[in-house]
Amino acid sequence: MSKLICVMGESGSGKTTAMRTLDPKITYYVDCDGKGLAWKGWRKQYNAEAKNYIVSRDIPSITNLIVNISEKKSETKTIVVDTLNTCMVDKEVKGMKENGYGKWIDLTQFVWGCIETASKQRDDLTIIFVMHSETIRDDFGYSFTRVKTNGRKLEKLVPESLFGTVLLAKKTDDDRYVFETQSKNSTAKSPMGAFDSFEIENDMSVVLKALEDF
Repeated sequence: MSKLICVMGESGSGKTTAMRTLDPKITYYVDCDGKGLAWKGWRKQYNAEAKNYIVSRDIPSITNLIVNISEKKSETKTIVVDTLNTCMVDKEVKGMKENGYGKWIDLTQFVWGCIETASKQRDDLTIIFVMHSETIRDDFGYSFTRVKTNGRKLEKLVPESLFGTVLLAKKTDDDRYVFETQSKNSTAKSPMGAFDSFEIENDMSVVLKALEDF
């Protein structure tokens, strides 16, 4: 069983930048946004020649890629899918002319199936799904942050339930970029004892090291 991590956050919260510390020799990057990565020199680390980078928004293709890497690229230890929301929007836009609820059922099946399939890969593989977040506020002023989804059906299924670790990326008031590892006001969660505090630096290599024994 592979290890799944969800990194959620608003645009500009440091989600992609957190991946800068991953080792490109053992990491495969799926760039769903197609805008490149967020740090200087990334093109020398991730590219077609190195066979560790692809631009894709097709969820079934990404699912097949994860399985293929698991089965045939044993040197790869980490896969990053960044961001899954772009795949959802792409599927929605391309299906605008479709009538009925069928397109939403397909989207739900594709997303749920992708995450679930990722969880069933080899034991030494970690798959990181980067996703946007949304904060819901009620009439009483209570706010709650969760993964942003397209379609009510997927929202009701709660994608976070498929992840053992959900990190909330955010920028603090003093301009630090951090991960929340647990929160009463969000779906952020992590294994008990994995981290010393509820707020850590947004460094994915440190996160992977902390989760080695879980």
